[in-house]
Amino acid sequence: MITARAAASFEPVGRSVAVARAFVRDTLHGWGFADVVDDAVVLTSELVTNAVVHAGTAADVTCLRYETAVRVEVADHYPEREIPMQQTRGRQYRDPDSEGGRGLLLCAALAARWGVEYTGSGKKVWFQLDLPERPAGTRSAGPPLPTAELPLTDERIRVAVVQVDRDGAITRWNDDAADLSGHVAADVIGKPLADLAAWPQTPGTGIGLAEALQLSRWEGTYGLRGADGRVQPVYGSHLRVRDSAGEPSTVCLLVRTEERAVLQSPSRGSGSAESGLSQRGRSVDAFEVFIGSPAPDDLDGLLQRTVERARDMLDGDAAYLLLATDDETELEVRASTGLPSARQRFARVPVEAGTGRYGSARMPAVHEDLTAVPGAVPLLSGTGMRSVVTVPLKVEGRLTGSLGVAAEAPGRYSNQEALRLQFAADRIALAVESARLTELERLRRGSLSFLVEASDLLAGTLERDQTLALMAQMTVPTLASWCAVYTIAEQSEPELAFVLHEDEDRIDGIKALLSQVRPPEPDPTPGARVWTAPSDAAHSSALRASLRSLGVGAAGPSIAPAAAVAPASPAAGGSRTASAQGIALATAAAVGGETVVLPLVARNRVIGMLTLGKPADERFRQEILELAEDLSRRAALALDNARLYSERTAISQALQRSLLPPELPQVPGVEVEVVYRAAGEGNEVGGDFYDLFPIREGCWGFAIGDVCGTGPEAAAVTGLARHALRLLAREGFGGPAVLERLNAAILDEGARSRFLTLLYGELWPQSDGSAVLRMVCAGHPLPLRLRPDGTVEPATDPQPLLGVMDDLELVEQSMTLDPGDVLLCVTDGVTERREGSRMLGDDGLADVLATCTGLTAGAVAARIQRAVERFASDAPSDDMAILAMRVPALPNPA
Repeated sequence: MITARAAASFEPVGRSVAVARAFVRDTLHGWGFADVVDDAVVLTSELVTNAVVHAGTAADVTCLRYETAVRVEVADHYPEREIPMQQTRGRQYRDPDSEGGRGLLLCAALAARWGVEYTGSGKKVWFQLDLPERPAGTRSAGPPLPTAELPLTDERIRVAVVQVDRDGAITRWNDDAADLSGHVAADVIGKPLADLAAWPQTPGTGIGLAEALQLSRWEGTYGLRGADGRVQPVYGSHLRVRDSAGEPSTVCLLVRTEERAVLQSPSRGSGSAESGLSQRGRSVDAFEVFIGSPAPDDLDGLLQRTVERARDMLDGDAAYLLLATDDETELEVRASTGLPSARQRFARVPVEAGTGRYGSARMPAVHEDLTAVPGAVPLLSGTGMRSVVTVPLKVEGRLTGSLGVAAEAPGRYSNQEALRLQFAADRIALAVESARLTELERLRRGSLSFLVEASDLLAGTLERDQTLALMAQMTVPTLASWCAVYTIAEQSEPELAFVLHEDEDRIDGIKALLSQVRPPEPDPTPGARVWTAPSDAAHSSALRASLRSLGVGAAGPSIAPAAAVAPASPAAGGSRTASAQGIALATAAAVGGETVVLPLVARNRVIGMLTLGKPADERFRQEILELAEDLSRRAALALDNARLYSERTAISQALQRSLLPPELPQVPGVEVEVVYRAAGEGNEVGGDFYDLFPIREGCWGFAIGDVCGTGPEAAAVTGLARHALRLLAREGFGGPAVLERLNAAILDEGARSRFLTLLYGELWPQSDGSAVLRMVCAGHPLPLRLRPDGTVEPATDPQPLLGVMDDLELVEQSMTLDPGDVLLCVTDGVTERREGSRMLGDDGLADVLATCTGLTAGAVAARIQRAVERFASDAPSDDMAILAMRVPALPNPA
């Protein structure tokens, strides 16, 4: 039975794909189905792309909610009955690597059910995703366990109770919360919980904190930032409630992760209390005996429970579990207990740590005293552990991990303990590998959705600075706690271009720190490499700040004579010292974890580096680094495209500036104003041009022209015309001779030639305040003369344009501009301005000019430009040049 329905239609344009994804994501999140959102978004993206891009029709998307499933339907209006990958008698209709049919292949891979329905006007593709079972209200219990196998806790268990309002701000904070974090209630009430929570933002493996606080119930592991800047791993149980006034809030119960059993709910599908108690007297599976029942249903919980049970089973002081990478060359720490926090998550060690049997993680090993073989177990260096036993986790002969238990006393373990631990490892290896593969599958699907969104965002801009900002915003906090982007211009050193941290207050400190650190080397080798310079520099800075706060310097307590220090109050000096120390310590905590550098390689050249970092004692997991590498490849191409676009724009602008006069000369007794705008976004090179230049004493030449077309080809003819005009005019040729020779030069260009309309004239200011004009109008819009009484009339007659005929005969026409007269010269970008079937035209231009009596030349040009822009709602699509000359009116006699 359908319990809810949502539908939307999307136009056949490229941006509809991203809008459709957002619609499906928001709908499923609104229904509380975050478990299937990633798969639904990926499938919707492919199917809507098929509709709006390949089929070229609108797409109708419908989301249907059932009791146990979600169904999404995508319909288009282009019937296509071919089914991808169908074969008949050895004939394959589609190439498996082709784009066509990929949506249906993904449906077959990800959906529980799917199908295609055809109608006479289109087709509909649907897929169904089953929801995980979520039994509610079921009380359950595990079997009774021996005392030695019960969860281990402190003598006093601290359960932090935190209440959060609808906006995510903290409203209640009990004493246990203060003990657990070091923050007193007065310091955190009213602040967002997100400021204190180190939430695991791994794509595909969970939801964000804001979403989790909106769910009716949520359980899981995250970090709580203490007052000292360190992150305390906690296990949380969230419950959404409402008060008597109907105001919703979320109650969060938090304990240390090693005490998660206090809050952890039984796994789904566990039996009732009666069935749990009925286990007495029955043989229990060896896996349940070691792990306990119910077993954690998530990988992190299973691994943490494993190390705790292994430590207790061998009465050790510490235990750790490492998982092997896909190539079995390294082991990654995924769970530990009793070790320093820096060793807890994602530290990596080689599988083959040395020669001999005990140098490989593939075989059980017992070290009675690590002091006798320093470095034998790198993970335990500096921890105080003396004896250790390690055993491999294997599935079908393949190394999947390693389990170790250590003790502070020497000689605690022998081969007998190794056999016991190996027996336990064999019981849990398959369960661990199954949970790991499930997590990797969720991560893979989430990563696919993340990369789709990232590609859309990066493809949506060609601005360099915006591309840099997007790169950082996509990585923080999803992949890392902070990010820095270096750019590398040709034959230059790396330059710090952008810095981002999940806490905006830390950005300036990190930027200042990185500016003092030598940038990483631009190595084109693919993959992430560790960079320790920021962490080392931050810790050194924090140490110096701490020493200064104690009055101790590198050269002793008295670094400078007292008289050399400017007088200041002790309180002010102490405040500045404390502030500097706080900033240094905060920065050290922010960048004190693992930092990696990924090269940004585009077109076989390193154009920059993407630097990702973690806070103190945190490391990256391998899957996140692989996802970051995929993102860096896409980001590099986007950044290089933005660079090429910026360079092309700069070249175009420089070319256009070289084709226009650098500045207008002052003509005695005549006001001159020019307005110029080239068509094309970010492109100043056009086919319209103007010029005003001195020819000889008392004579100025002016020109305004329009080369057929726009862009660099038109600009080439523009440059030829402008420079030829100046050269020929200064050689003493008259107007007709100048244009006839220019016409011949244009025709000599052959296939590259373009026809040209041109108004050229000579301006002769007179002593009586008037000006004599001698003009030739070769196919150009006629210049208009405005008299002081508002009369508008053409100033010349039309003649043939240039670049078409060999034998061209032109005639020069003369006129006198009297005081108060205006001569307006424009290109066809003004007169041919359109709005639908309407066009401004010569008559419309004359009407606008008639309203300009009494205005200066600058005001006339501005009014004409404004009239052109307002004539139509869309931006002008043609080049436009306006040249206005006015002879000032004579002053009235006193």
